[in-house]
Amino acid sequence: MQVENPYAAPKSAVTDSDLQAINRRIDSLEVSTRWKERFRAIAAAGGPSMKDFKTLPKEQCKRVSNFNVLAFLFGPFYYLTKGMWKKAILYTALMMVIIVLLSIILDLIGYPRIADSLHFGAAAIYAVRANIDFYKKLVLGDNGWW
Repeated sequence: MQVENPYAAPKSAVTDSDLQAINRRIDSLEVSTRWKERFRAIAAAGGPSMKDFKTLPKEQCKRVSNFNVLAFLFGPFYYLTKGMWKKAILYTALMMVIIVLLSIILDLIGYPRIADSLHFGAAAIYAVRANIDFYKKLVLGDNGWW
């Protein structure tokens, strides 16, 4: 009887043949070599969920880069230029509602300085999600929720 170790690292949902097919798809994309390296690293990390991120070598961990500076600075405009307009509209609408509600609540309880800086959190959400969303769009063919 084979006993499974509950403390072992989780097994990847992406098999070697799947990873090879994804890498062939990445090679056929019309993007820069830097994006291709990023996409390969994301695929090796287990896809958008990045289950195997901790098992990657340091070189690939650097390539995954969870923070996109251009997306932080330009937010929805960055998403629009990358062709992810559905997510740009949805993220912008959700963040506007959340920022307005939180700023009203924070003003009422006496923290207007914190309310003034909520837009940095919205920019950070764009920056953290941009690479994964672009991977989903180009490699997986998923460009939104509808």
